[in-house]
This record gives sequence, structure tokens and C-alpha cells, in this order.
Amino acid sequence: MKREDFRKLLRKYKTGSVTAKTVESRLSPFLAESLGFATLDHHREIRQGFPEVIFCQRKTTRQVAEIARRIVRHGSIMLATRATPAHAAAVRKVLRSARYNRVAGTITANEHLIKDRGRGTVLVVTAGTSDIPVAEEALETARVTGNRTDHLYDVGVAGIHRVLGQTEKLRNASVIIVVAGMEGALASVVGGLVDIPVIAVPTSVGYGASFNGLSALLGMLNSCAAGVTVVNIDNGFGAGYAASLINRKRQE
Repeated sequence: MKREDFRKLLRKYKTGSVTAKTVESRLSPFLAESLGFATLDHHREIRQGFPEVIFCQRKTTRQVAEIARRIVRHGSIMLATRATPAHAAAVRKVLRSARYNRVAGTITANEHLIKDRGRGTVLVVTAGTSDIPVAEEALETARVTGNRTDHLYDVGVAGIHRVLGQTEKLRNASVIIVVAGMEGALASVVGGLVDIPVIAVPTSVGYGASFNGLSALLGMLNSCAAGVTVVNIDNGFGAGYAASLINRKRQE
């Protein structure tokens, strides 16, 4: 059940064309569904505007495939993150139209249900090529949640002219996601160039003293550029989802 369907049902109840018992019977299957190993929160799409997303890490291929099948059967867009090729193969056995982005580690299905709900473009920027997998997760998340997306890859501060030469593109975006490892300085540079929200994603890319992304995380948290917010290490999904909420057209 989509949010508009929920509102239609409530309007019918308000006018007396359906009873409270009917409303209860129609809503109950859409609240939660127990699979034994998982309880699907089908009500999330009504509350937050997007259905539950599958985090595949440490889930078996059978578990991921069954959750994905139930989400699609419910009539919702399906997004799975941190998916391996084995997860994707299992999902494709039950959902032949499912699409796997190997770089992002995402699986998507029911993409025909995606609607453009963004006010502008979500731009994803990486410091280096090694940061692209996390950036692709952010891009896929922003795209599937209904946003126009674009990207700038490998424009880090080691060659500062690369990002400075893209100032117009940066300023034309609605939300920017900056993905960087090492010392994470690119987020501060971009934040100092634009007047729009910047979401910084530290990655675990770097040598020993980067401490698997901790150095970039601390650098971004200590950014002197106003308007920079930070998500967890390698959390492209979190950045893409937050960017979508910021960019979303609000409905009455």
C-alpha cells in the first residue's frame, strides 16, 4: 500500500463509505510480515515514503531472495545493499527482472515504480577512483528513491584544479555527496565552494594511519566548512537516503 492509497482509504472511512473493521482488515497485511528469520516492515513505505531496504551482509542467499520476493510481491520497489554475486544470483532465480550493480553491491527490482520526486540533482563526488564502490552505492540509493543523479569521480585535493574546474556543476546541484578516504579533505573543499547541503562519506581507503576510515571520519567531523554533515564510514546508502530526503518534493 502506497501513501496515496492509505489516504484514499482514510477519506473513505471519514465519509462513512467504509467501516472501521474494513480499514483494519485492509491495513493489517500491510503492517508487518513474519518470515521466521525476518519480520518485514511493510508499513515503512507509508511512514517514510520508501519501503524497507535489505542489508545483505551476513544474510544467506536464501534469506535475501525470500525477503526480496516478498517486497516485490507486496508491490514495492526493492533495494538490497552489500550484495554479493551469490546474493544476486539467488534473487534472480525468484525475480528474473532484478538488476545487479556489481560495483555498488546493490540489487534492485520493480524499477518501473520509481517516480521522480526530487527537486534537483543529487551529485556524488569522489576524491579517488578507489572510492567509487561507496559512491555507486550512494548513487543507486538516490536514484531508486526517485532522484536525478550525476557524478564527478577522482577529483581529490591531490590535484585541486580538478574539482575547482567543476565549480559550476557543483553549484547547480541540489545536494552533494562527497566520498573520500585518506584524510577526507575533499568534503571541506567542496563545502567551502557551495551554498547547498553537503553530505560527507568517509571511506576505509588509505594506508595504515588512516585506520580503515577513522582518519577521514575525524577530518570530516572537524570540517571548518559550514553545512557539511557526516555519515558513517563506507555508508553510501545512508548518504544517498539522506540526500533523497533533503531533495524530496513535499506533498500536501
